[in-house]
Amino acid sequence: MEILTWQARTEKNVTLKQLERMTGISKTTLNTIENGQTSPTLRQLEAIAIALDTKISALYDSEYK
Repeated sequence: MEILTWQARTEKNVTLKQLERMTGISKTTLNTIENGQTSPTLRQLEAIAIALDTKISALYDSEYK
């Protein structure tokens, strides 16, 4: 599964710092999610989706989607 938070964030012209403020998720955690170093929790994906006004399913790619 590929996490697409970076793509969604840059599409909306939102910086990591802005997304941190919008979601309450630390910039460091957001960065590790975007770099594939850690997998986001469902709650984190939901917070990111709400902040970016998108669906959770738009934040990842999977053959089972």
